[in-house]
Amino acid sequence: MRTKDLRTLASPAARIFAIALGCLLLAGCGFHPLYATDGGPSGAREVFASIYVDPIEGERAGYELRNALINSLLAANDPRKALYRLNVTVDQYVQGIAVGTDAAVTRYNYTLNVNYKLSDMRTNKVLKEGIESSLSAYDVVASPYATLVAQHDAQKRGADDIAYRVRIDLSAFFAKRAAQK
Repeated sequence: MRTKDLRTLASPAARIFAIALGCLLLAGCGFHPLYATDGGPSGAREVFASIYVDPIEGERAGYELRNALINSLLAANDPRKALYRLNVTVDQYVQGIAVGTDAAVTRYNYTLNVNYKLSDMRTNKVLKEGIESSLSAYDVVASPYATLVAQHDAQKRGADDIAYRVRIDLSAFFAKRAAQK
């Protein structure tokens, strides 16, 4: 006689019961989706839409980071309509990490360090501060234009990574804040 598969041993009613029990356990532990918009407290999208991202200094890196933050958060484009202000400062470093046989650098690490502060627009009180860092690399190739494009791509990847991390930090902050009310 063959060994029966576990799925055939459990009846459909037992499977439904197990799924329902799992859902009840999750609901009982206080689990709720971070980006929920179920008519209860404002979801993350509504909160993010009320954040104005200040212009960021840092040449191309600042420009890329501000755009990445606005796109990631779907942030407000008018500071007069915003409830919160996100101020970001950028430090960037380029370090040669690989050297060819002719003593020329063939690969660079690009490090982007960011300090951010979220403040209330009415009171100017800082609500959340954080530091994020990202590391990306690019190769030096024979074409100077291709190397420049690779460098710009590394900056964009770093900015996208930082924007994602800031979004996660702010999501957790606002979720915790809503739970305390």
